[in-house]
Amino acid sequence: MKKDTHPAYHTIKVQMTDGTVFETRSTWGKEGDLMTLDIDPLAHPAWTGGRGQMLDAGGQVARFNKRFGGLTLGKK
Repeated sequence: MKKDTHPAYHTIKVQMTDGTVFETRSTWGKEGDLMTLDIDPLAHPAWTGGRGQMLDAGGQVARFNKRFGGLTLGKK
């Protein structure tokens, strides 16, 4: 195997938006660096599976359904 092909894997500290800090291993930064999160993974819908909403901007969904509403993917 080639030498020095993998990035350094070391311990860093991660600070959550509520101020709590935990240690993890990462290739980010240098040994002992502090990563500060801008978005809280404990509350953000991307991580918690929050309810998504379909927004109808200017009737785009209605226009789509009017044009393609009768399409089916199955056989008749």
